[in-house]
Amino acid sequence: MKKILLLVNAIFIFSFSSIAQGYDIKFNFKGTKDSIMYLVKYRFDQKVIADTSKKIKNGMVQFKGKKDLDKGVYILVSQEKSIYFDFFINESQKFTVNLEQSDIVNTLKSIGNKENEQFFSYIKYITNKNLEFGKIREATKGKSKADSTKYVNDKLKELNIEVKKFEKDFMESVKGTFVYDVLNLKTEKEPTEIPKASNGRPDSLYQYYYYKNHFFDGVDFKDERIIHTPFFADRIKKYFDNVIVQHPDTVIQEIDKIMAKCNECNLNYILLLGHFTYKYEQSKIMGFDKVFVHLANTYITNGKAVKCGVYTQETATKIKERVDIMSGLLLESKVAELYMVDTVYANQVMKMGFDTAKTSKSVTDLYYKNVEKLTPMFTTLYSVKSKYTILVFWASDCGHCQTEIPKLNDNLKELKGKIDFKVFAVQTKDEVLAWKKFIIEKKLDFINVFDPVHLNNLKERFDIYSTPVIYILDKDKKIKAKRLSAEQVPDMLKLLEDMDKKGAGK
Repeated sequence: MKKILLLVNAIFIFSFSSIAQGYDIKFNFKGTKDSIMYLVKYRFDQKVIADTSKKIKNGMVQFKGKKDLDKGVYILVSQEKSIYFDFFINESQKFTVNLEQSDIVNTLKSIGNKENEQFFSYIKYITNKNLEFGKIREATKGKSKADSTKYVNDKLKELNIEVKKFEKDFMESVKGTFVYDVLNLKTEKEPTEIPKASNGRPDSLYQYYYYKNHFFDGVDFKDERIIHTPFFADRIKKYFDNVIVQHPDTVIQEIDKIMAKCNECNLNYILLLGHFTYKYEQSKIMGFDKVFVHLANTYITNGKAVKCGVYTQETATKIKERVDIMSGLLLESKVAELYMVDTVYANQVMKMGFDTAKTSKSVTDLYYKNVEKLTPMFTTLYSVKSKYTILVFWASDCGHCQTEIPKLNDNLKELKGKIDFKVFAVQTKDEVLAWKKFIIEKKLDFINVFDPVHLNNLKERFDIYSTPVIYILDKDKKIKAKRLSAEQVPDMLKLLEDMDKKGAGK
């Protein structure tokens, strides 16, 4: 079964005030040669064109419409699709910005929009300080290495102190405004007074928990304007990728906290749910499919996502079908029993007519006709007695399998007699001759089986959309690791064995 690419199919419902006056935004852009410019808005981690100005003469750029624009941060973009600068569109949607092509940042002047006046003063200061940073190294020419290093470090320290003071004072001056809310999204919250640890050094654990617990201070998840800023998506991604412990249970807990802070079905809720669902359905980290299953069961299959317009009913149904499969394949889940036929009996079984059967009914009829002969031929997964069972699904005509399966066989030789394991290798196709020939040529020391009777619905039950697929099971046939490469299997067996010994020694 192919993976579902869970892209947000959201139905956005915008309510416009009865007193909406529309927007009229002008840019007096002295020196520009553009004949077209774009008004672009942020939308979580995407940028969307909101309007286009096609009649630019003498640098006069105008964007005008009858309906209010979504409130947030916007970008003025050139006809070559390069970014000029960010600016605010909030309550005030009729204003003018003057600027010159020769020095855009330092000539920015907003008329009729206080938030942009505040924001432009901020970016002017930061931009010019960044230029100072860049000039520091130029001033070290002719100095010795030691003197250069000292000079650079002293200057950087001095500039950092200046910038931090400016940012602190600026944030205090705009407190309570949308400018504050936007810049707060990029502001790192770090402790000012750090206690000492037992070794006399600053307590790194205290620093981490302070940083984590204050990461979203001042962020109003109910305010839809934050979804239209350049910093919100980055902050969400940084928190889930770099700040919290990378364990599925931790991720689940943190997602639920974030979702609970949103108004159900508002734009933030819709886009965050779409982001998290897509991210963890596609995750390559073993065990993180648990996050996707949780999201589906908590927000999607119960009808919430359909009600909010995140997904259509058809997509939600497909997600449920996938979750039904994945739920039985999570780490620590016991896998389903398999009734397979060993290579020893392959020719006998195929002679019963299974090789020429074309329909499910004909296969079923053949099964019941030959059930007494077939029953003693079955080899079951749960009959394999070993501490670990390596469950492998592969096909003899799969090019990747032809490389990986012999490699797996060779890699496991070093563990023979050291770790108690067996390999239950399932051929996913009905082809017998090439399969048996490959086993003999490569001397595959496995329990080699296949399913000519089609009793097991392998692809659906074990989520096999490509081969090979490798699971490691414990003695109770619980999944301990999955979707491993041939190189990873020996190391994973060693790790599981080491963990088991340490656990037994407690």
